[in-house]
Amino acid sequence: MTTAQRSEQMMATALDPEAKVAEPGSAIEGGIGGWAAVALVPAGMAVAGVVIGAEGGLGAGEAARGALVVAWALAGAALVSRRTLHRLGRVLLLVSSVGAVAVLSAGIAGADRSGAARDAAQLGMAVAVAVLPAVGLHLVLSLPEGRLGGRGRRAATVTGYGLAAAIGLALWSARPGLPAWPIVLEAAVAAAAGLSPAHRRYRASAGLERQRLQWVGCAVAVLVGSALVTIALRLLVGWPRGGVPLLCALSVLVPAAFAAGASPRLAPRADRVLVATVSLAGLCGVVVTTYLIVVIGLGRVPDDSERNLLLLSMVAAALAAALYLPARARLARFANSLVYGERQAPDEVLRTFGSRLSRAIPLDELLLQLAESLRKTMALAAVEVWTGTGGVLERVVSLPEQGRARLSLGSKEQPVVARAGVSGPAWLAVWLPDLLEGRDDAPLRVAPVTSSGELLGLIVAQRRAGGDQFTEEEERVLTELARQVALALHNVQLDSALQASLDEVRRQADELRASRARIVATSDEARRRIERDLHDGAQQHLVAMAVGLRLARDLAEDDPAAAGSMLDQLSAQLKETIQELRNLAHGIYPPLLVDAGLAEALRAAANRSPLRAVVEADGVGRYPADLEAAAYFCCLEALQNAGKHAGAGATVTIRVREEAGGLLFDVADDGPGFDTTTKGLGQGFVNMADRVGAIGGRLRVESQPGEGTTISGTIPLGTG
Repeated sequence: MTTAQRSEQMMATALDPEAKVAEPGSAIEGGIGGWAAVALVPAGMAVAGVVIGAEGGLGAGEAARGALVVAWALAGAALVSRRTLHRLGRVLLLVSSVGAVAVLSAGIAGADRSGAARDAAQLGMAVAVAVLPAVGLHLVLSLPEGRLGGRGRRAATVTGYGLAAAIGLALWSARPGLPAWPIVLEAAVAAAAGLSPAHRRYRASAGLERQRLQWVGCAVAVLVGSALVTIALRLLVGWPRGGVPLLCALSVLVPAAFAAGASPRLAPRADRVLVATVSLAGLCGVVVTTYLIVVIGLGRVPDDSERNLLLLSMVAAALAAALYLPARARLARFANSLVYGERQAPDEVLRTFGSRLSRAIPLDELLLQLAESLRKTMALAAVEVWTGTGGVLERVVSLPEQGRARLSLGSKEQPVVARAGVSGPAWLAVWLPDLLEGRDDAPLRVAPVTSSGELLGLIVAQRRAGGDQFTEEEERVLTELARQVALALHNVQLDSALQASLDEVRRQADELRASRARIVATSDEARRRIERDLHDGAQQHLVAMAVGLRLARDLAEDDPAAAGSMLDQLSAQLKETIQELRNLAHGIYPPLLVDAGLAEALRAAANRSPLRAVVEADGVGRYPADLEAAAYFCCLEALQNAGKHAGAGATVTIRVREEAGGLLFDVADDGPGFDTTTKGLGQGFVNMADRVGAIGGRLRVESQPGEGTTISGTIPLGTG
């Protein structure tokens, strides 16, 4: 592909948002280096235009414009050599090409050519100058990668090129003069059209893309600020006379910014440079605008004798504005030392305390630092910090050290003190007279520390007797400081509550793990007991019956009477075995509980008890099986415990009722009782607690020596 063909491809693909990016190993990839070589074309055209224009006398403006075109060409070459920025590099080369046509045409037209060559040069210059704002709009809309993207952007770009061509032809028809106002108006419209889309692209970008745009923003900020300063100086002091060449020279910053954004080392530093650049440009804008309004708007244009003085005053104003921030900090420290002596301004403690809140400092140390800062900044004789809840406050920090003290507030005083602001001795004499003891007539202020209407503490600030009275600013500082202390105390309460909740969760988790282990162990023990009861009871009876049946069969022929008698004995043994199996089944899960419910099952269990037992379960209905089983076996376990420990003549009362959405039961005996604080509750109680706790219930034991024992349980309904 020749250089001319590459130039044609550059002009075509710069407008094609769907052009393919170079792929590894493709022909396009091999042509990236060729694209960089294309940059020599606009650069050469610009140099040629400057050389040709030198025949009619080379001016600073022509040289600056030529250098600007070369800078755009070099920046385009730098970007097009990178695969990720290949598209954007082509747009930059398009900008340099249009600029090169304008410079070359201007050089030919200015070299005193005549005839068709002059007309062609004027046509090229008019169209190129008119197309430059459209190319700028194309560049802005294609940031940050060189892609136009949506239809709206492509339509705006094509429309811009069409209008620019029409304006260029219109300007050419008005030759030999080339009015500037249509170009200025076109540039303003293009800038307005591209500003909002460019801002949206910047807000949506991130990482390297945003950093590249920030470099461009730095250059634009410098260029805009320089243009404003140049215009103001030209209006006020008549200098510089050649403002256009100066702005062209400064415009080199824009292509340089594109090149800097492509550098991996320079791109990450864009944010800091942008902040400083925007601040400086804004400062220059404020100074220049102020001078324009005051001097020209309210006065008149200065004459030649006044311009030097005005220029010096502008320089002085700029220096004063630049030195304001560092000078302000030093002057503020000097003023504080002059007004407050060795101490700092009263609001200094607010800034220092606020910064300490964000650090991991214990509360006691934080309050001590607060007291020390208050004493220093307000020249106090004494500082106290009281904290507490529920109307009981304790002095936790005091300077000088006065030890601990306690202050109690009644239910009437608490809301009054909590709602009060910073108060003095007269108010304290009514509501907090204890705080005035031993303070004589010293200036005193008390700030309540409150959160959501709750009194959490007090800050007491005291000066020496006869000392300065507290100012409104100092009272404001105490008020704000009390709010910050309240936040710290409230956070401590939340931390304590959270820690207590975590401890409770850990305790419950430990209990849950232990109860699971006990339940597994109890289940295993129950299986072993059932196996043992079957082996020692029913199984032995069945074995004996089997032996008796064989004997009866042997006697049936020889001694029928003896065989019949033996069968009668076996029949009685069979009944005993059936009853024993029934008793065993009752211990495992009573059929009566399934068939008739909790009340009847408890009455049957009471009838089997060796002690006199009374069941009060009127109004108790049917409930889920697991709830009924839990209540039944807990009552049965308590009844068996009473049989072991209450004594032979004791009476047991079993009460079951439904109340407040729960199933409640009590098993009380009138036995000797015991002291629950000195004697353990035993494995039976643990089994009952595990059984009830598994379905969300609670169990408790009440007993005193000589007063019997009561085991009470609550099972929430709806859990089964």
